[in-house]
Amino acid sequence: MTLSHSGLTSQHTAALEPIENYLRAHITGDAAYMRKAFHPDARIVSFRDGALHALSVDAFSARFQGQPAADEAQRKRFITHFDVTGNAGTAKVVLEYPEVTFTDYMTLLEIDGVWKIVNKTFSAAPPKK
Repeated sequence: MTLSHSGLTSQHTAALEPIENYLRAHITGDAAYMRKAFHPDARIVSFRDGALHALSVDAFSARFQGQPAADEAQRKRFITHFDVTGNAGTAKVVLEYPEVTFTDYMTLLEIDGVWKIVNKTFSAAPPKK
């Protein structure tokens, strides 16, 4: 997936790169894209079944087995919010799948000249019908 970068500053384009890698991981099933998107110390956090769940990047990346999901053609993904100020930013990414809709809130940080996702908090809900 390549996003249109027209009208964006070079800083915004650089900050979008980890989000693009995150989306590529979902599209292809390639965990290498996920590891490239996240800072190694990042956490993936959600609240479900009455409990807080936190995954490391390695644990989250292990869910990607190197091939697209069987229902990939039915999946939609898009960025609904993107904001950068200085060396920090946020993005809201919606993943609409046949059985669930995920809403991801990403925190981005430029570290040593490279943008990474440093935190992902998400919600899962039944798909809109």
